[in-house]
Amino acid sequence: MIRLIWITIRPKQWIKNLFVFAPLFFARKLFDPSSILQTIAAFGVFCIMSSAVYIINDLMDAKEDREHPLKRLRPIPSGALPVNFAWTASVVLAVLATAAAWALGKGFFWSCAFYGGLNLAYSLRLKHVVLIDVFIIAAGFVLRVLAGALVIKVEISSWLVICTILLSLFLALCKRRHELVILENNAGHHRQILREYTPYFLDQLISVVTASTVVAYSLYTVSEDVTTKFGTQNLRLTIPFVLYGIFRYLYLVHRKDEGGSPTQVLLTDLPLIINVVLWGISILFILYF
Repeated sequence: MIRLIWITIRPKQWIKNLFVFAPLFFARKLFDPSSILQTIAAFGVFCIMSSAVYIINDLMDAKEDREHPLKRLRPIPSGALPVNFAWTASVVLAVLATAAAWALGKGFFWSCAFYGGLNLAYSLRLKHVVLIDVFIIAAGFVLRVLAGALVIKVEISSWLVICTILLSLFLALCKRRHELVILENNAGHHRQILREYTPYFLDQLISVVTASTVVAYSLYTVSEDVTTKFGTQNLRLTIPFVLYGIFRYLYLVHRKDEGGSPTQVLLTDLPLIINVVLWGISILFILYF
């Protein structure tokens, strides 16, 4: 049972919770021991809360997931993990995350609680509302960033929020497109909301969000308030990494039929991994050295 629960909570997906480190990084508190410990604790809380969310999602989507070539193999849709045991595990994890969040501060607690409530609403109803479904997915990333700022009590950058919203929308739309392409005529049976989308429509949305993401990040790096805050104009040197990363991801989506799991892509595509590492190193030296 422990092994099945471990599979269901999808530890590989915890990489998404690294977004809570963004405020720590850009607030130039990367070498502040107290802030580091608080952010690590916040990361752990979101891992626990997101694990509870994944279990609930699988419980709510079990019938539809049985129509998916890969998701049908998960412990809950396949019937390997008893439903009662799964519900109990999700409640225990949610309670643990809530208690830990409260210990880290009221601001962080409410951001974490809102994340859990929003995902519950998504599982129950909002996943069936066209466009709102992808906005909810994107909101999860934004809440992680906001929580990361609240837990170390730093100002929340509007630029950071805007770039996070656009990037997460880009990933969510690519995920929807992948589901449509891989499932073909069975897409509507697996997920009812997919009947409201077409590859052409999603491609149009992806084009808008792609351009907006690049423009927003570029404006961020050259904005007067940012250059004044960091005392450098060199952030603009990181724009090529963002361009390549987005273009590489689009290549994988359109030519390799990937994009169904952004985490899987990020962990397995070597050029994309190298690009992200180089971007991170560049930001580190520009902001700190």
